[in-house]
Amino acid sequence: MDSEVTVWSLVTNAGALVQLVMLLLLSASVISWALIFQRLKVFKKARQAQLAFEERFWSGMDLGQLYREVNADPTPFSGLESVFRAGFKEFSRLRQQSRDADAVMDGTQRAMRVAFSREQERLEMHLPFLATVGSTSPYVGLFGTVWGIMNSFMGLAQVQQATLATVAPGISEALIATAMGLFAAIPAVIAYNRFAAKSDALLKNYETFAEEFSSILHRRVHSSEQGTA
Repeated sequence: MDSEVTVWSLVTNAGALVQLVMLLLLSASVISWALIFQRLKVFKKARQAQLAFEERFWSGMDLGQLYREVNADPTPFSGLESVFRAGFKEFSRLRQQSRDADAVMDGTQRAMRVAFSREQERLEMHLPFLATVGSTSPYVGLFGTVWGIMNSFMGLAQVQQATLATVAPGISEALIATAMGLFAAIPAVIAYNRFAAKSDALLKNYETFAEEFSSILHRRVHSSEQGTA
């Protein structure tokens, strides 16, 4: 009586190229899951840091005091805090060097845009890899399947009488590659879409804050300019 056919036996008995495809897909799946958990942690902390900083910023605290506090003890993953520190630092520096309000504001907004870009890069880190896994894994798995089925039919050409028992193992081991491709792709696509939406939401909040902060600094620099006129 033939021994029971298992998934593991099909994988171990597959051709070298099909096994290589399976190994590639397994590696992509493991890396994707590691990045998914890492990104979940990053976005959770970024959201918590955003809410905490907004509460401090709009509490009415003096901006100079707030800057000294966050500069002495920066909060990890706080994009708003990074934008605030960059903007207020440049604003304070330019006010000491120039009395041109427009030049001060241009420099301040430029510094905040640089900080915003850095936060955007940090939030979108590893997302292209998830998108690549999600889009290419099914095709890689399909390639393994086609190659395995092709080898199965080539083997059948050497058999005088083909039966289901001779065809099924070869086709089954080939289809495992497709299943592994879908197993790697589906979580990666879901995670990419979810993280892209979270990143867009956070970046919109950062951009809105930068505009509101610019308005506050704009009023401050022009009021001081009028006071010295």
